[in-house]
Formats: sequence, structure tokens, C-alpha cells
Amino acid sequence: MDVVYPRRKTREVHVGDVVIGGQNPIVVQSMITENTRDVEACVQSITRLHEAGCEIVRVTTPTLADAHCLSRIKDTLTARGISVPLVADVHHQGAKIAEAVARTIDKVRINPGLFVFKRLADTIDYTAEEMQAARQEVETDLTPVIKVCKARDIAMRIGVNHGSLSDRMTVTYGDTPLGMVESALEFIQVCEQQDYRNLIISLKASRVPVMLEANRLMAGRMDEEGMDYPLHLGVTEAGDGDYARIKSTTGIGTLLAEGLGDTIRVSLAEDPIHELPVCYDILQALGLRRTKVEFIACPSCGRTKFDLTTVLAEVKSATGHLAGLDIAVMGCIVNGPGEMADADYGYVGRANGIISLYRGHEVVKMSVPQERGVEELVDLIKTDGRWVEP
Repeated sequence: MDVVYPRRKTREVHVGDVVIGGQNPIVVQSMITENTRDVEACVQSITRLHEAGCEIVRVTTPTLADAHCLSRIKDTLTARGISVPLVADVHHQGAKIAEAVARTIDKVRINPGLFVFKRLADTIDYTAEEMQAARQEVETDLTPVIKVCKARDIAMRIGVNHGSLSDRMTVTYGDTPLGMVESALEFIQVCEQQDYRNLIISLKASRVPVMLEANRLMAGRMDEEGMDYPLHLGVTEAGDGDYARIKSTTGIGTLLAEGLGDTIRVSLAEDPIHELPVCYDILQALGLRRTKVEFIACPSCGRTKFDLTTVLAEVKSATGHLAGLDIAVMGCIVNGPGEMADADYGYVGRANGIISLYRGHEVVKMSVPQERGVEELVDLIKTDGRWVEP
């Protein structure tokens, strides 16, 4: 039985035909790497990601020319019958760009640290008047974007990155998770002043402890302020290979286990299609989404009655398409039946050359020759009416 973690209550925010928040499944998203001005290459990349299970796709939009191309990308996808929500990723001095893409795209992502981009020159501090002027500039630039988003009833992601906090925030709060939270809150408050609440919030960092603390603080502050916005989780700039996957899983999985998070992206310095299996594996490991078979297998030891590595591969090959089932492959009867937990079916070593098959905790086939074990397991699943053809 899956463990159900208490999930933070959040509002539903629609991104195209996908709903983030509430009691909806955790949404998986990614981002293409193609130049936005190469419309056909972007369309092909988005299509490939969508077909592989990506539910929302983000596209960089650094200029107004890119914003125009993103609209063409959206139109091309629609003409080809491909319905996938697109997010425009807007950064430096992004007001005009965000306003433009909001007229055609499903969601706009803005970075508070770069949206009104200024660096301190001759001073290391801000006066109260300078702080107020900067806040007013944020409101002035953000308001036209909010108006378009409200008129079209589309979403905005306020996406704070630890590495691109504004000088105002680092001077006031330091280069800290608190500074990330305050940066997000400033933009949220501007949106709320105009009664716009189709917001998703993200606080990302390349260091897992910073990412964890920022999101915990953000959730706490939102609770204090009566805000219920969904959280987008990710460890940004995680790198590549095994360590990047471990970092991402540690950060994203920890917060999901605490009930925080409504949509996720694993950021890899690889082909973005490689991000999707990691996302879905994190969700499956926590029992939050079931998209494949859950295989349970012991690590093997001197008691193991068969070549567990080989047999596990054979079982996975025969049954790996039966999404939603739990199937255990255990090397011996000492730990096998108990360690299988709540597996639907178990393949357990009994003696040299002999295995037993279980349905749940009940042994249903006691002395099956190992060479027929996988065949008999498939027959048992078919008998129970739980088999589907691959």
C-alpha cells in the first residue's frame, strides 16, 4: 500500500489544459535547449518531450523577436494537433517581452532578480527612498504583464534563483534563503494588489540545503500570509550524470515527502529528455504517481538460490509493461515473504533450482522449476485478469 504524505493545501492553477495544485497529480515539466528562433527545431524538440511524458514545456524568450517566434511555435504545434502547454522563460529587463508572450502563451515565467535588472555601482547600500523607488519600478513594469495575464486568465511563475537575487535583496537579507523568499513575496504582493492570483512559485538553488530551506521558509511565510500558491520544485544547475540525479532527488524528494510541491523539473546538463525518467521515478518512489511496475528485489547474499541479477532482468523484461503492479523477486524464503511488503506478486527462491510464486503474502505455486518461473508468473498474472499485452 502506498504511503500517503499530507500535502500542503494549494489553489489550482491552470496552465493550458494542465492543472497544477489542489489534489491534482504532481506535474512533470522540462525545458528545450534549441534556439527559439529556429521554429521547426523547437517544434520537434517540444513534440519529442511531450511524447516522452513531459506535461509542460518551457522555452527561453530573451528578446521580443524570440517572443514572436514562440507564438509561431505555439501555432505550429496547434496546427499539427499537439496540445502541450508552453511556458515563456523571461529574464533580463523582461517587462515588454513578458507582456508580449502573455498574449499567446499558456504561462509566463519571470525571474524577480532580473526582471528589473540593475547593479549597484558606487554604493553598497540602499536608502529607504531608493528601496521604495525600486519597488515602484517593479510595480510599474509588472502591471502591464499582470493585466494581460488576467485578461487571458493564464498563469505566471514567479521563479526566484539563488544565483540571481537582486542587489536590493542581497544588501538587505544577504545571499540567503530568506532573501529568496522576500524576493518572491515582493512580486506576489504586487500581483495580489491587482487581484491576480494565478501564480506558481519556485525558489531554486544549485545547493540542496539552500533549496530546501528556501522552500520551507516560503511555505511557512505563505501560510502566515494566507497564501496558497503551488510550489514548483527543482535543484537548478545540478550538472550531469549520477550526482546530478542524486542532488535533484535529494532536494525534490525531501520536500515532496514533507508535503510540499505541486510540479517538478529535474535540471540536467544533458538532453532534457533524460530528465523525465528521473522525475517520474522520484514520484513513484514516494507513491505520488504510478507510471510503471514497482520491482522489489533483495540485494542478494549467500542464501540466494538463483542468479538474482539474471532472474530480475528476465522478470522485468516479461512484466515491465504492467504499470501499477508491485512485483518482488527475492532470493530466498528467509526474508522473501516478509520483505516483499505488499507486493502483488512474488518470485521467491526456495531450493536449488526451485522457486515459489506468491500472490500477496499467499504462496500459490510451491515448487516451480526455475527454468519455468517467469512463464508461470506470467500465467498467474493472466489467471488473475491483470495481464495486458505489451
